[in-house]
Amino acid sequence: MTEGAHEESGEDLGSEQSAELEGSAPLSAEYMELYKLAVEMTDRMSARRVSTNAFFVTVNTALLSFLGVAELQTVWPVAVAGIIVSFTWALLIRSYRNLNAAKFTVINNAEQKLPLKIYYDEWQIIKQEHPKRWRNFIQRYLEFTVVETLVPLVFLLLYLAVLFL
Repeated sequence: MTEGAHEESGEDLGSEQSAELEGSAPLSAEYMELYKLAVEMTDRMSARRVSTNAFFVTVNTALLSFLGVAELQTVWPVAVAGIIVSFTWALLIRSYRNLNAAKFTVINNAEQKLPLKIYYDEWQIIKQEHPKRWRNFIQRYLEFTVVETLVPLVFLLLYLAVLFL
């Protein structure tokens, strides 16, 4: 249920009652606010990650377009620049993955005190329904970072092809 849906139903997400576990002490409104802040910051980081990817796609597309019309003497430095840009992009993706993992560890730990463990349960369902089996590659769940990393790799291979073909 989204925050708007909670508001429509009259539930107050910050109230101590909504975060109360059966038979345990209620959680403070401050705890709930910190949990919501952690979720919001993770969402913001994901948006920033999408913007970063769009930036690198644009830069790489511009460099490859330039290579298509460039004079032979300018191909080498532009292709090398493209390789550096693609490698930098791959490193940033890895950094985002590590930061995301840390943020979701914090969220999952915070959810242990909540009556509903939304992110933790979602991840468990994905892991159960999509085990990591290579023989069933099409149905296998691939983490976004794995798929995301393929894009700079493709650009990197294109730049290498320009250099050596």
